[in-house]
Amino acid sequence: MIAATYSIPAILVFATSALLILGGAIGVISVANPVHAAICLITTLFGVAVAFIAQQADFLAAVQIIVYAGAIVVLFLFVIMFLGVDQKFHVSAEPLVGQRAFAVAGVVVTVGGLITLMASSHWVSGATSVSGSPLDTGNGNVKQLGTAVFTTYLYAFEVTSALLIIAVVGAVLLARRERASTNEEVDA
Repeated sequence: MIAATYSIPAILVFATSALLILGGAIGVISVANPVHAAICLITTLFGVAVAFIAQQADFLAAVQIIVYAGAIVVLFLFVIMFLGVDQKFHVSAEPLVGQRAFAVAGVVVTVGGLITLMASSHWVSGATSVSGSPLDTGNGNVKQLGTAVFTTYLYAFEVTSALLIIAVVGAVLLARRERASTNEEVDA
């Protein structure tokens, strides 16, 4: 027995958002040009925003467009353009002397601060159930969302942000190594 009935417009919106998400995601991993991959990523994020609108999550849809499609992808494009497509890079040459030591110290301080913050605040990694919980009286959606993200789900939020930073650093290193090896082949 079907628990809910679906209308034709709802099915069309879902199918459209699913096609945008899947098409953009396939484009991200299949195109060779990094700028085109970033444009495909914008398509994927736009599809997710359409799915949020279909679920009446207007705030999340706006955040999806403004923060992710706007700011994060612009940051990715900035990194892509900053790296350059036709420049030679030598991974062994360190442009800033001592940068690795400062990076290690920064990681140790940041991780230590996060561990201390989480240990002293007694935050948990998740609630037992979040579906169907009514709004507290007097609190708006944004306040409840902020409270949930920075209390109940802080650990998951911080892990996600760390994974995103690691992904950007890994992409930069892979791009530099790939160019260095192809440039060495051209020089030989």
